Amino acid sequence: MSIFKKIFNKDKKESLDKGLEKSKTNFFDKVSKALVGKSRVDESVLDDLEEILIASDVGVNTTVKIIERIEARVAKDKYTSTSELDTILREEIAALLSENEGDVVLGYELPTDIKPPYILMVVGVNGVGKTTTIGKLSAQYKALGKKVVLGAADTFRAAAVEQLIQWGKRVDVPVISKGMNVHPATVAFDTVEYAIREQADVVIIDTAGRLHTKVNLMNELTKIKKVIQKHVPDAPHEIMLVLDGSTGQNAFIQAQEFTKATEINSLAITKLDGTAKGGVVIGISDQFQIPVKYIGVGEKVEDLQVFDKIAFVESFFTLQQ
Repeated sequence: MSIFKKIFNKDKKESLDKGLEKSKTNFFDKVSKALVGKSRVDESVLDDLEEILIASDVGVNTTVKIIERIEARVAKDKYTSTSELDTILREEIAALLSENEGDVVLGYELPTDIKPPYILMVVGVNGVGKTTTIGKLSAQYKALGKKVVLGAADTFRAAAVEQLIQWGKRVDVPVISKGMNVHPATVAFDTVEYAIREQADVVIIDTAGRLHTKVNLMNELTKIKKVIQKHVPDAPHEIMLVLDGSTGQNAFIQAQEFTKATEINSLAITKLDGTAKGGVVIGISDQFQIPVKYIGVGEKVEDLQVFDKIAFVESFFTLQQ
């Protein structure tokens, strides 16, 4: 709990709790109905719980792991009352997620072993909140005193370019843009060149707003990486995939397709405040060997929060009074 208190101040905890309210209410309503008239955790209860977890978009594979853990615990304890089920669930899910890689919460800290600028490429299909996530990241980096430059390399959609320019004006960071139908690699090259000249700390490049075919996407991202490496040989330092949490299982599919197409090494899951499908975070965190770095739990800039597994599980299993 000390880690939780250190990372999440009161306002952020309240935002997290509020953002997950629909998911929590939906989940607990289903669990409560399943437990009516039952006093102990038996095979019937576990079958119902399995259906509830899957319906909550935790995912089949992760659900199976959770049920197996609870079965083992019930067998060991001989008798487990249904009143203990939420505590057991909380403990077993937290333990499961903590066993995966990527437990260390870096937040907005930049690696000390990388010479600036730190170059982040952001990918994701249209409509997931990709450009908004970039804007919020920029605002939070700037609030920490970092010099940020944005690259509008999602050049096949006018709205994406214009939206990024507007975010740049809003948070007062420069945006390198060449308009529409310019090859994304050209924008990326000019963005990194500008960032080096201006001694920026962070470069965020918006790209790949579609998943038309994996081959085309892979070719496009490969070209972007090659031109960036003309300036910074070990870049990009991070490729982040943004997923819309409200799409549930579709977010799993997008993660699978993008990880086949390029080397994703971080995830951001958005729009959790408007959905009852918050369980998708548990499944994605467990199933992909890629850390979920940020979650979106509201409209405000600070509602793009650093994902902390313990804090998330604590919130998910705590209903507001």
